[in-house]
This record gives sequence, structure tokens and C-alpha cells, in this order.
Amino acid sequence: MQERKFLILYGSQTGTAQEIAEKIWREAKCYHFNARVRAMDEYPITELLFERLVIFVCSTTGQGDQPDNMKKFWKFLLRKNLPSNSLQNVKFGVLGLGDSSYVKFNHVGKKLYRRLLNLGGQPICDLGLADDQHDLGADALIDPWINSLWNILLKIFPLEPGVQPVDTTSLLPARWDVNIISSESTESSKSIVEFLKWENTAPENSCIASVISNERITSANHFQDVRLLKLRIKDISYKPGDVAVIRPNNRPTAVTQLFNMLSENVCKQHLVRDTLLQVVQKDEDMPVPFALQQPITLEKCATEYWDLNAVPRRFVFQLLSKLTPSDMEREKLEEFSSAAGQEDLYNYCNRPRRNVLEVLSDFPFASANIPLEYLFEIFQPIRPRLFSIASSPKFHKEELHLLIAVVSYKTKLMAPRLGLCSNYLASLNHANSLPVSVRTGSFSFPQKSLPIIMVGPGTGIAPFRSFVWDKTVEGEANSEYLHLFFGCRNKEADFHCRSEWERLQSEGKISFYTAFSRDQSHKVYVQHIIEKEEVNLWKLLSRKDVHIYVAGNANNMPNSVREAFKNIYCKKSGLTNDECEGIFEKLELLGQYQTETWA
Repeated sequence: MQERKFLILYGSQTGTAQEIAEKIWREAKCYHFNARVRAMDEYPITELLFERLVIFVCSTTGQGDQPDNMKKFWKFLLRKNLPSNSLQNVKFGVLGLGDSSYVKFNHVGKKLYRRLLNLGGQPICDLGLADDQHDLGADALIDPWINSLWNILLKIFPLEPGVQPVDTTSLLPARWDVNIISSESTESSKSIVEFLKWENTAPENSCIASVISNERITSANHFQDVRLLKLRIKDISYKPGDVAVIRPNNRPTAVTQLFNMLSENVCKQHLVRDTLLQVVQKDEDMPVPFALQQPITLEKCATEYWDLNAVPRRFVFQLLSKLTPSDMEREKLEEFSSAAGQEDLYNYCNRPRRNVLEVLSDFPFASANIPLEYLFEIFQPIRPRLFSIASSPKFHKEELHLLIAVVSYKTKLMAPRLGLCSNYLASLNHANSLPVSVRTGSFSFPQKSLPIIMVGPGTGIAPFRSFVWDKTVEGEANSEYLHLFFGCRNKEADFHCRSEWERLQSEGKISFYTAFSRDQSHKVYVQHIIEKEEVNLWKLLSRKDVHIYVAGNANNMPNSVREAFKNIYCKKSGLTNDECEGIFEKLELLGQYQTETWA
């Protein structure tokens, strides 16, 4: 009988791939597998040769880049001196997480799959390519891919006679034990600086930033609140195109709501805000995250660790169905947990963006019976949010600026949906400070002066503000080479940093084009202005060294802008559409056409 064990390796930038890897690990216990979970860069890669089965879960970031905790692993795997039969004894599966609004959709998953094949690895299942843009989200592929994986693994590693999978009606053990050290009024020893170390290693380029100003830059009667947040930083460096990493705190009202709920919990064990907890590893295959390795108060967990604003995943409903004593609740929770109930679950939870606290309120009998250790199963950790840096390190010295659209919208639910991080940042004032770290972003701008076209409607203008001011300080900004397109609704309502752009244009630093979509009877977007400026743009597009950057909302804008550029090229060059498509695909591969978009 083959040994029933396998390894799960993940490359995760914001935590989603890690969460899915842990889901596979959790379900492996049901099928009596011994599974280990590791971030790729935490795994000693030379041992990969001796593994017999490895499941990879990896996301794609930026312009087809690997997540930070996968880079060393990937660099080793690409070594040219690795024999083509290095992994001939290794069976594998790859699940990629991506976003089809990006040109290099799931690029990392695809490349990893091909590289494993090139090294002799034996795939046991099809490459999985999850897409955030799917109507039902990435889970539309993730769930069936994982279900198929178990069917395949049970054929390769059948259960011993008489052994059955763990009864799905029973409650699976929690990942960790949680002990109450004290309920006295005491603070956790963990400082805010240490909370920068959420992912086992502290970001090298990080600091505690103080707020200089937090100005609303859209008009008071405009529907969208956009902030220009200016932070004072020290001992931290960045360049145009880099991103700031922010881990927000939950709103005080959400924290209070949680503690009100815990006060009704029959398993509460005298849980109060100052209860000091120690999270204890009980399985070597599932280590405790760095942020939880030291004693931590329940209030700090509720404020800084658990994401109380998150939309719960399917597993939460499965778990609650095992905890509730109510037959009515159990029936509904089991329906939401079933494959047949996924459309109903999406309409109940994902479509209206119902958060985990609201779900728990809808199932009071289940929420009243949550043991302490299962709170760490139900509440996922707050994931970092990435913002393009909107300031120039050379012009705005010792400052870091963020351009933030404050997320607030209505669904069928009574309470408006509030983005966790944007509203957290909007609440800050000059008396506040917060941990900030910097990472390399999606955009890589050229060092020397080249013809550059930038398209940044809305807050997509942020990285170009950084780049243009840097070029201005260097004395390399001129309207012949720098062409910037900006779009918004109204010239008087949401023209971000208007005075700066008008000044730079009047001084001949940039060629600046605007599209105000609602200032006339018909809608005008950046793609329309691009086509209107075909004569000026063709002078740049016809050059082999042209660079194009597009940043903004991922809906229709990126494809419409690309099509506008391609239409100009077809019209002016006389080439066919297919020939022009080939040219733009080459620009993308060379990094001369880059996009940074978000949902």
C-alpha cells in the first residue's frame, strides 16, 4: 500500500492562495491523507526531488509576476543546469489564481505547469486556471477543481478496506488550540511594529508613517469621496511604479458588534476584550502564523487580525452547519454548503456582499455555539491592501502619497457596503500613525527618456503622478515624450490634482489630454480621446521604443483603450488587424505595454 501523503506548496501575494492551500490541507484530513502546507520560499527546494506528490497553488501578480513568497523557489526551478528528468518521480497538480482583465492571465500558473513538465514531472490532473472575473468569482473553478483532485487521489491512493472518509456531518478539529492565559486588563506584548510581520518575515522597506494631511479632493456634492492621503515617512525608499502595502484595522462599530455577539456565546469562557490568548500549534503540518505566536488580546485579534468585513467562504457555512443546534438553521447552512446550493449562496452572500458578522447574525443559534478555537477558522485574517504610490520620492521628499477612492455603495441590504481599507484610511487624521511597507509594483518605468503614453482615468492617475514629478525633478519631463490621458465624470467634480496637471502642461512638461464623460450629452471616455489624437499618437506608436502604461478600473476600460491604440496603428500603418494584434502582443511581452487594473 502506497504511503498516503503529499505536499501542498503555495505562492500567495495577498493570502488567497494560502487560504486555498489550507482548505486542501483541511479536506485531506477527511480522506486520511498526511499533508503538509508550506509557502514555496519556506520549503527547502532541494527536497522536491524526493517528493512523490505535490499540489501547487499560486497566484499571478502585476504583469505576470510571481508572488513575493515564491520568487526564490521559482528562480531555483528555472536554473538551466537542472536535468530534464529531475522531477521524473514527482506527480503534481497546479491550481493557478488569476484575473482575466490582465493580459498575462494566470501567467505564473501556466509557466509553473510547463516548467514542471520540462523537468519530468507527471501531472495527475488538468491545469486549473481560476478567474476573479468569472460571474461567480474564482470559486467557480476552484471548488470543482478540488473536488476532481480528490476523485483522482482516491483512485491513486485508495483507502484501506473498511476505512471510510471522515463523516461530513461531524465537526473537523480546529487547526490550532487556543488557551486563555488571563482575562485581566492587560495589553498584549506585541507592538504595532511587530504586526508588520504578518507573513513570517518583516518587510525590509517598512516604517511607522504619520499622517500629514487627509484631504477630500472631489467636490462635496460628488457621489465619490476620493482622498489624497499624505504620509510622513523615514528610512523607507520607493520609486515610481511601486505600491504601498497597508493592513487596515476593523471599524470600532464592527468590533463592538463582535463582542456583543460573543457575550451571547454559550462557549464564551468569560471572553472579554482584555482576554489574553495563546494560540498553540498542535500539528507540525500547520504552523501558527507569526502574528499569533505571541500572546494576543481578544480585542487586538478583533481589531487588527480578523477581517470582520470579509464575505465568508463556503467553508464557514459548512462549519456553522456542524455547530448549530437548530434544525432549521442546519438545513439552510447545509444547502449553502452543497454543490447544488452554490447559486443560492452567491445570491445570499457574494452578490450583496454580506459580511461574516451579518452572516453570524442571521444564524444566531450557530454563532452562540462557536468554541473559542473555531473563531480562528470562521474569521479569516485581514489581508494587505496594495495602493499605487502617487508621490515622487524626489519631489515629495520623505513623503508618501496615496490616492484613495473611498468604497461605499448600496446593495439590497439595508446597511451600505463599506470598503474596509479605504474607509479606515479615510478616518485617519494628523494625530494618527500607521504601519506602511513598500513593494515593487506592476509598472516598471524606463530609466532613460523614451516616448511614453500613460492612460490613467480616475485614481489610475496615481502612479503617473509619481513618475511625471520624478521626471520633472530630473529635468527630463517634456511634452514631446510624455503624453498623459486622464478621464473622470466632471471637470469641476473629480478632476484629481487638476492644478498640478495644468501647471505641468503650461510649462511644457507633459502633453495632457482629458475626457469628462458626463459634461456633455454624450459620454466621452479616454479611448475616444485617444482615437481623436491619432495624428499626435502615431508619431509615438510608430517608434520601436514607445512605452504604453494603462491603469484603472478593470471593467471595460483596459480593453477599450488597447483597441483604440490598435485601431490607430491599423489605420496609419496599413497593416491588417491580425498583423497589428501581433505587434501589440510583442509590446506586451517586451514590457512596452503594461497594465495595472483592479476590479
